[in-house]
Amino acid sequence: MQLHHLKPAKGSKKKKFRVGRGEAGRRGKTAGRGTKGLKARSKVRQGFEGGQTPLQRRMPKLKGFKNPNREEFTVINVERLGAFETGATVTPEAMRDSGLVKKRGKIKVLGQGDIEVALIVHAHAFSAGAVEKIQSAGGSIEVIES
Repeated sequence: MQLHHLKPAKGSKKKKFRVGRGEAGRRGKTAGRGTKGLKARSKVRQGFEGGQTPLQRRMPKLKGFKNPNREEFTVINVERLGAFETGATVTPEAMRDSGLVKKRGKIKVLGQGDIEVALIVHAHAFSAGAVEKIQSAGGSIEVIES
């Protein structure tokens, strides 16, 4: 057997109808499209809904844009860090293990509430208020570069 002897299995290939080949042919004159109307003529444009207001015009025009380079942070307030004992080193892993933050990713410490415990806090970002409160309690901060 050679390549030029190969043929498709019997019945697997159907002959395509040749439409619009004159009135004597099986699919002549209107060629199976009926009479008149949009679908009898050429093509129906993409998104056409038969005269109904199309989807792209029904949707509201939303203002602004979404920045694809936005940096997402999981936030935690200073008052929640009081759960750690004095002198402890608070890392993102320690915060997740204790259940203070749930999401993965970068962590930002915000300055809501008060803290009386001196801690060494490691996080990806700090607000100005958080830095002031941690340092006034006798602790220190360390920004994680990533």
